[in-house]
Amino acid sequence: MTRPNDWQTFFDAHAPQYMRNCFVGNTQFEVDFLIEELGLAPGSAVLDIGCGTGRHSVELAKRGYRVTGVDISPGMLAEARKAADAAGVKVEWIQSDATRFTPTKAYDGAICLCEGAFGLLGGADDAIEQPLAILRNVAASLKPSGQFLLTALSAFRNIRRYTQQDVLEGRFDPLTLTEHGEMAPVEGAPPVPTRERAFVPSELRLLARIAGLEVLHIWGGTAGAWNRGPVNLDEFELMMVARKGE
Repeated sequence: MTRPNDWQTFFDAHAPQYMRNCFVGNTQFEVDFLIEELGLAPGSAVLDIGCGTGRHSVELAKRGYRVTGVDISPGMLAEARKAADAAGVKVEWIQSDATRFTPTKAYDGAICLCEGAFGLLGGADDAIEQPLAILRNVAASLKPSGQFLLTALSAFRNIRRYTQQDVLEGRFDPLTLTEHGEMAPVEGAPPVPTRERAFVPSELRLLARIAGLEVLHIWGGTAGAWNRGPVNLDEFELMMVARKGE
């Protein structure tokens, strides 16, 4: 039997309290931003990779978009279904590892937000192949000229805060820009081993190019503080906007 991805284990347990996190309170603004930046016409089909509890998927569906949400965690998807039911909207929910997701239709736009799968490494995941596989699946999912918006952890912040001692003790790998640690999904629960991959802009641009996506913009993209401004070296996340060729 294949061992579950540690992130699936974490998010299955964390799902009931996910919406209490401090970074989830800006959903309406974020969806306004997504619609404008991706140029989504009314009724467009949107793919949400790493959709979690569905806060962006459900808000998009409330505005008339046809949404597919993909997540590795059955627990998170259970919360997403509850949210969709409470809002009276229909969303297609798919339980899948984002690296193995096979699209069955083409989408006008795609999103992958708040560490939604991208760079959340399972124990056996390669630090380059995992994010590249997700970008390739996104490219395969998009219609020609369809656009994609991603937020991912910024390696600049990690490089500035970790020390050589952290490297020696295995908390940070400068060769893969990966953090190694443990997190308890809920208070009092056993900690789950975690591997989180961060990125620099030039690397995001290269990975996107290999996957068949043209990068239009890279900005600062920390949840709760989205803007179209330059990257701040101390912020948590980067934002990439890319487009599939015609």
